[in-house]
Amino acid sequence: MNNIVLEFLAQLEKNNNREWFQLNKKQYENAKTEVESFVNSIIPGLAKFDDAVKYVEAKDCMFRIFRDVRFAKDKSPYKINMGAWITQAGRKSPGPGYYIHLQPGGSFLAAGVYMPEPDQLKKIRNEIYYNLTEFNLILHEKKLTKYSTGLSENEKMKMPPRDFPKDFPGIELLKYKHYTLSYPLRDEMVASEHFHEVVLMAFKTMYPFNTFLRRALDD
Repeated sequence: MNNIVLEFLAQLEKNNNREWFQLNKKQYENAKTEVESFVNSIIPGLAKFDDAVKYVEAKDCMFRIFRDVRFAKDKSPYKINMGAWITQAGRKSPGPGYYIHLQPGGSFLAAGVYMPEPDQLKKIRNEIYYNLTEFNLILHEKKLTKYSTGLSENEKMKMPPRDFPKDFPGIELLKYKHYTLSYPLRDEMVASEHFHEVVLMAFKTMYPFNTFLRRALDD
């Protein structure tokens, strides 16, 4: 990927105001076009192992850079990252999907289900409860551990969820509020000519995880 994306975002972080943005709108448009082109180039590769995404387009997956500041303490008008949530229905789908997050010093790839509705969360937990061995095999697959830091600990429950026995061997796996895997990226990886291959390899190793979650939600 062309490094104009990270360069623009680095400047935006230092000048997060409408005046600067308007003066540098062309830079933003160039960066946005670069990301959109990259995502469009990724989708056919993704579809080779996950045909659920074969008809989606980048424009349906990319997030707006404008922040909703109506109820936020931070009134900065723009996000300091660019991202895309690739699912069969684009960014509005609750998942499972594949996420590309671009931000200087904070880029990463992710897959899974983020912020599921209560009924969806219950379905995922049920699937893990009845298929614990399979889920553990997916999480500890050697290739996946190379491209993932494991389940995100963000907002994990302190107590076991209701309706599940506390002595269940995999009770810790049922405490998650989100079921996502992530892979941090260094800036030089994002700017590398091999970034396309890195993204597809990471997502391919995360595909069995998404398949498990999709089966849970389809039941």
